[in-house]
Parts: sequence; structure tokens; C-alpha cells
Amino acid sequence: MMGDRLLSIVIVSWNVCDLLRPCLHSIFDQADGLTLDVIVVDSASSDETVQMVQRDFPQVTLLAQHENVGFPRGNNIGIAAAQGDLILLLNPDTAVIGNALSEMVAYMDANPDVGMIGPELLNPDGTHQSSRRRFPTVATLFFESTWLQGYAPKRVLGNYYVWDTADDVTAAIDWISGACMLTRRSVIKQVGGMDEAYFMYSEELDWCRRIKAVGWRIVYFPAAHVIHHVGKSSEQAVIHRHINFNRAKLRYARKYHGRLVATSLRIALLLGYGQQLLIEATKGLVGHKRPLRWQRVKSYAHVLRTGLKSAGY
Repeated sequence: MMGDRLLSIVIVSWNVCDLLRPCLHSIFDQADGLTLDVIVVDSASSDETVQMVQRDFPQVTLLAQHENVGFPRGNNIGIAAAQGDLILLLNPDTAVIGNALSEMVAYMDANPDVGMIGPELLNPDGTHQSSRRRFPTVATLFFESTWLQGYAPKRVLGNYYVWDTADDVTAAIDWISGACMLTRRSVIKQVGGMDEAYFMYSEELDWCRRIKAVGWRIVYFPAAHVIHHVGKSSEQAVIHRHINFNRAKLRYARKYHGRLVATSLRIALLLGYGQQLLIEATKGLVGHKRPLRWQRVKSYAHVLRTGLKSAGY
């Protein structure tokens, strides 16, 4: 038991009411002596999220927005309202298992040089979900999560995904998944919040890079477990997921590797989408799963029309 230790938890939610409800239940059911300051930032959900939180969780601070503010800005809004010295950023499509919250808090208290930790994330079936990374190299940016990934040298992906360390070993790494990140108010005061020029994706990578740059350690902490239903918000807008993911990658490339790398990467990504559009269109014309093929053609064509350009890039 941890007495009156105050832990702030920030959850940014968009149209996942049926997952947010059990997430909040898991938090309060597993408080384990912690005093919780839970903040839900709702990004103008069109489902029953706001009403559900108001009705079922009156102890939660609900910050309902009038537009979809995106993941980084939403978290920054929640952080500004948080009261605790330790702040946990948690996805709404998660569920805390056992005493994960108190274990993470205890680890942070025992290791004052650690600026952020993340638990072991589990898939809904209980299997391990990859959630720790090393910073991407230029080669990683061109291969990882593109149609070239299957051709990537093993060392490139192995280093990025930390394949050289067992899943059940506590280890200092470069960055952790934004699904569950515990940090300190003093860290945020030093480096600032998330970069709001990202709308979704790569914001936790960027944040962790800034945190490590000023000397804090970031640790993967598998003694704590959290279930994560991957991508339940982003899968509601598949086309925008493609666009947001790649625009975020380009912003990161420009910010940390320069304009030449970012421009070359943008051309490579667009060529990849063009190639896949032709492949899907050909399969659609010969009658192979036509509805799926034309849906993909529409998505890829939309991506190509944007040129993956944005103000943040």
C-alpha cells in the first residue's frame, strides 16, 4: 500500500466508449492504495463517451473538446490539468492488470534518474505486444512500416525492435509505446510536453528523444502489465491513418535527420503508394476481391493527392 501517493492519469479518447469504460474500471479497481487524479480528454467523440464518463465516473475530470485535437495536443491539455508529480499517459483501449500502477510508481520512486517507464503491453489474448524501441536510423525510416520492410536487413529491424533483449527483462531503451507512459512532472517541466505539430504517431518517439537528450533514462518495465487493443481509434479512419502515420515519420526525419533525408523519404513513400495502387488496381480489374481492391485504390490515391505534405513537415 502506498498511502496517499498521488498519481495523475491522462487519457485522450475518441469514439471508443465501449473500451474506455472497462479501461477506467481497471484503473480504479487496481488503485492499490494510490490516490488517483484521472483526466479524460475527449476529442469531440460522436458516440456516448462524454455521457458515459459523466454518468459512471463522476470522480474523473472530463475535458470535452469541440474538435478532434489529436493525440499530442490532447495529452498536453490533460497534463496541464494534472495534479500529481507522476503523470501516466494511458490509451483508452487499454486495461491495467493487477497492481501495475503501484509497481510502476514504486520503480520510479526507487530510481530517481529514470525519467519515463513503460510496462509490458499484452495483446487481448495475453501474448506479448512489442512496445520498446531504439531510435530509428535513416535506414530504419526507409524500411520500417513500409512495403520494403520484408527486404530490410535483419540487423536494421533487430536493433530497432530490441530483439537482443528478452521480453521479460527490465532494460534501459530509447523509447516506449505511447499506449502507456509514466513520467515525472519535473521531466515535462524541463523538456516541455509533446510536440503538437504531430497529430498522431511518432509523438512519443520525439518526446522520448528530447527526454533522453537532457540525461534522463527511459526504461522498459515488464514487471507491470497492461492489455492494449491496438489502434481502435485510428482504425475508424483508415485513409487518415495512412496520411498521419507517414506525415509524422516525415516530420521526425526532417527534425532529426535534415531536409534531404526527409525529402528523399517522402519521394520513396509516394513511389511505394503509387506502386501499390497499380498492383491493387490490376487485381481489381481481373476480378480478385474487387471491393477490397477498389477500397485500397481509393485510399492510396487519396494519400498520393496529399503528397504527404503538411505544415509540420
